[in-house]
Amino acid sequence: MALEEDGKYGLADPASLEKIDKLFACGVGDIINLPQIVVVGDQSSGKSSVLEGLIRKPLPRDSGLCTRFATQIIFKRSLKDMISVSIIPGVDATEEHKTSLQTWSRRELDVLDPEAFKLIMDEVHEAMGVSPRQDGSPSKGSTFSRDVLRLEICGPTQEHLSVIDVPGIFKNTTPGVTTKNDIALVRGMVQGYMENPRSVMLTVIPSNVDVATQEILEMAVDVDPDGKRTLGVLTKPDLVDHGAESRVIDLLEGRAHPLKLGWHVVRNPGQIQLADESLDRGSIEQGFFSFSPYWKDVDLDKKGINALRVRIQAILNDLVRQEFPKVKQEMLRKLTSAKDKLGQLGVERETREKQLLYLIDLSSRFQRKVSLSVDAKYGSDELFDNMDLRLATLISTRNEQFSHDMSYGGHEYQFWISEATGKMADLEEGDDTGDSEVSTPSNSASSSSSASSSSSASSSNSASSSNSNSYSGMTFSIRKLIECEDIEEFLRPQDELDGASTTGITQWLEEVYRSSRGFELGTFDSAILSTAMKVQSRKWTPIALGYISDVVTMVHRFIDRVLDVICPDKSLKSEMLSVLWDSLVERYTEAIEHVQFLLRVELEGTPMTMNHYFNDNLQNRRRKRMQARMSDFAIHTNKYGKVVRLGDTKNTHLMSNAEHVVEDIHDILYSYYKVARKRFVDSVCMQAADHFLVNGPTTPLALFSPTFVSSLSAEQLESIAGEDQGTRRMRFHLKKDIASLEEARKILK
Repeated sequence: MALEEDGKYGLADPASLEKIDKLFACGVGDIINLPQIVVVGDQSSGKSSVLEGLIRKPLPRDSGLCTRFATQIIFKRSLKDMISVSIIPGVDATEEHKTSLQTWSRRELDVLDPEAFKLIMDEVHEAMGVSPRQDGSPSKGSTFSRDVLRLEICGPTQEHLSVIDVPGIFKNTTPGVTTKNDIALVRGMVQGYMENPRSVMLTVIPSNVDVATQEILEMAVDVDPDGKRTLGVLTKPDLVDHGAESRVIDLLEGRAHPLKLGWHVVRNPGQIQLADESLDRGSIEQGFFSFSPYWKDVDLDKKGINALRVRIQAILNDLVRQEFPKVKQEMLRKLTSAKDKLGQLGVERETREKQLLYLIDLSSRFQRKVSLSVDAKYGSDELFDNMDLRLATLISTRNEQFSHDMSYGGHEYQFWISEATGKMADLEEGDDTGDSEVSTPSNSASSSSSASSSSSASSSNSASSSNSNSYSGMTFSIRKLIECEDIEEFLRPQDELDGASTTGITQWLEEVYRSSRGFELGTFDSAILSTAMKVQSRKWTPIALGYISDVVTMVHRFIDRVLDVICPDKSLKSEMLSVLWDSLVERYTEAIEHVQFLLRVELEGTPMTMNHYFNDNLQNRRRKRMQARMSDFAIHTNKYGKVVRLGDTKNTHLMSNAEHVVEDIHDILYSYYKVARKRFVDSVCMQAADHFLVNGPTTPLALFSPTFVSSLSAEQLESIAGEDQGTRRMRFHLKKDIASLEEARKILK
């Protein structure tokens, strides 16, 4: 391929490259991977001489250019020759350093001879804080900098081109000049530029070394294993040993270590030639390649600095055309992301007023979500797609479970209905209907036989026909939720309870009566009912405390998870919970203590009720007992149906006073237990759970409110809402990124 004139390979769309250069200048290159050409190599690879050839200007040898910091060199076409020098602050620059660098520049220079360039570079070193160590003298600043020198060269013959030169990597330290930290810093800097997936790497390697041993090429292979964005540049061909030229030719022809972008060879001037300003670099290089028998047959587009400039222009043209739309998309995506993250941090919270407003806003949002959850208006907020946050539904379901546990597992002994059928009383049956005929067990054997039959059925998970939901013969858990470690020390631990015993109620009541009777005739002391009630309802305590523990757990988890949602700052959430903690525990404890109060009233107080259903139930029990006793003597008549002759009533089974009293104790206990159990379940659900934990004026859910926030002291506000150093740094960087990205959006319009 013959070498064409420079203009042939100018960018098809100079405006796009102009925008990319502006993006670099505004610092957005630290946020978005911009398409760029990066010159990399070892310190002794001849990289600086390649750079001189590209810009067509000699560089001062002692200036430190391209060895202490990255340099972006931009070529632009303009009506007149003009050179501008400025500095782009590094990504880790402080605001003070950034402001200082942005105020320094040298604009519209007509010429830039070596002496003038040296003076400018001295100013650059001072502005960046770079003070290279020389001759072992101590340094007053850093040896290297992450700031970027921007050199813009304009003129009527220039084609739009942009390259970035980074410091050369090195392995050995020089006493008084470089340190091991400098080695790591430079390597990290170079690695960062090379890892940019939108960069093309000009990997500069001397021709007189084995490329397989070059660290810079290994680094290029690591980040670009397919060689799609690596252009190998070979220098110092004049130092290749005689007979070893074929090895270099193999690289150029792609026979060894092939790269998609290929290899290129340039011949840099030697030290003597550099000292003679009358010598032309291009002529010296052309003469070398033209008269050497080994290099003259190499394609013109693969040798010489002018051909390299053309290749770079063509590569950059393709690179920008391909990546420019992706840059715009990434810019918009990162701008949106940065704004979202900044929004999640909320307003700045440096003063007490800002901290107060921020927490009032958070508490208002919290109370809004509490209201929606308690009112079961789940469609109003996507938060409630999480079923665990549907508080009204969770508590209603737990109320039903509590009522069911109390109905079918809360009593110690199963009440009897009929000796003949072996059926037990169903505490959930209607008050006036549904009871089987009642007969007093005449002996313990028949009672045990019937109870054994019922127990056997329930043990196989098949309850008797009159009591399909009985827990008899089974065990059940008092807690239905997984324990919450944060508050478990205040709650009732998990426990397993046995269902009601299906045998022994008659014997137990006889024992209670015989151990407590006095001189009563045909009746019993009311204290016996209290004693029997305590035993029959002793499982109320674990069941009720297990229930209220579950409701406390639901409420606490709701508070914790909603705070997670509205507080993206986890340290703020942690501080908020810390301040709320004592009050939350106090309110949880109030609910638990109220359950204990209700238990004391029911189990330790005097049995009492004004509910007429107690008397209705008792009379119904007695009536059905009488019917059961008379049923064996009943006869059928056409006119009156089943009747009992008056004379047959004397043949009914006669009971002793003790048997009669025990029967009355059973029926009174049954009637009272049914009323008391329903009263207790309602009281626990309405008072302890709903009033103390959910809908009352001082529930845990109502604690984090604007009123509570307004009562906080300045110290508490600072502790909760004051931004820590991490949050402040994050806010600073996000605002900085947003400013750069907003400027980038204007550039890309």
